[in-house]
Amino acid sequence: MAYAREPRIQPVAITALRPTQMTVGMREVKAKRKSWREHPDRKKADFLGKHLIPVIWGPKAQYYVIDHHHLALALHQEGVKEIATTVVADLRRLPREAFWVYLDNSGWLHPFDERGRRRAYRDLPPKLSAMVDDPFRSLAGELRRSGGFAKDTAPFSEFLWADFLRRRIKLRFLRNDFSEALVHALKLAKSGEADFLPGWCGPIA
Repeated sequence: MAYAREPRIQPVAITALRPTQMTVGMREVKAKRKSWREHPDRKKADFLGKHLIPVIWGPKAQYYVIDHHHLALALHQEGVKEIATTVVADLRRLPREAFWVYLDNSGWLHPFDERGRRRAYRDLPPKLSAMVDDPFRSLAGELRRSGGFAKDTAPFSEFLWADFLRRRIKLRFLRNDFSEALVHALKLAKSGEADFLPGWCGPIA
């Protein structure tokens, strides 16, 4: 099995990419769509060339996205048909169930739904456009950009923060007043309650 990142010379159809998570923060997808539209047309090809989507080559030669789900979905919604990928591992020879277990134990899979519940592998969406919104994932993303925690290399670190916030902030409150929910999230992020999470920046002095 090759684990070196190998850029694909031929672009892959975005509709052929399969996600390894069930949810995204749709606010983040919307922001990435806006950013794409603001790129001058002459620079869009260069942008795509610099943002390769990391994938696992899996059973039946399908490509499974393991990062940049938000970007890939945003580009799809903006009408981009193909995107370059970088193959992180070739697992085509694995049986389907063994493939899922391997991804799960390698930190390449996040089979949790928008309520934070772990689901069966078979419940993972078959395409990027079938992922659903998790408002707490959007809140976690905005929390990081606001300095609530540092970017971390831990797999699915922002989903861990999303789950932390989900257990402490009411969904109705988040939907009714995102800005105020972010203020509350910032206080929680700086508290000792969050010290086990990746990227924790410590309590307010």
